[in-house]
Amino acid sequence: MTLEIRPYDRERDADGLYELKLAFERGLGENTGGEGKAAAYEGKLTDAYRERWLGWVDRCVADDERCVTVAVEETEDSGSEVVGYVFVLPERLSMIWDAAVLNEIYVAPDYRGTGVADDLIDAALALAADQDLPLDRIVLDVDPANERAKGFYDRHGFEPWGEMVARPLEDA
Repeated sequence: MTLEIRPYDRERDADGLYELKLAFERGLGENTGGEGKAAAYEGKLTDAYRERWLGWVDRCVADDERCVTVAVEETEDSGSEVVGYVFVLPERLSMIWDAAVLNEIYVAPDYRGTGVADDLIDAALALAADQDLPLDRIVLDVDPANERAKGFYDRHGFEPWGEMVARPLEDA
């Protein structure tokens, strides 16, 4: 297995990145919230959402190419496959939580336990360390039911920092 950890490149990586984004979103829905959450997450995954999300990725990467870092496996036939990614919001958005924000990290199931996630989190931490932040920390939202993710973040020195709550907007 020859893996490269590098900044996302839309020309080479958009399709593979979005396939992993779909898996990330579907996993959030089906593994951490029951049928209602799964249906809500699946319902948003339209072609329009794809274009909107990839456009947002492009805008973030325009600020700093390291905002989206991918793990790419080079294949024997001179091709490549995106097998993981980490998405840290650009510095200009650090005021959201007064810190660097780890928006998403995802590794394809076949690559879990291989060190890919460790390499991606290292890239995220390096980017965050270079940002000018109100608070000297990186934050993320992790579902308390996701024991595997919690264990991963614990191993990398993350600790509880508040708790997120949400409500639907249609009730507003």
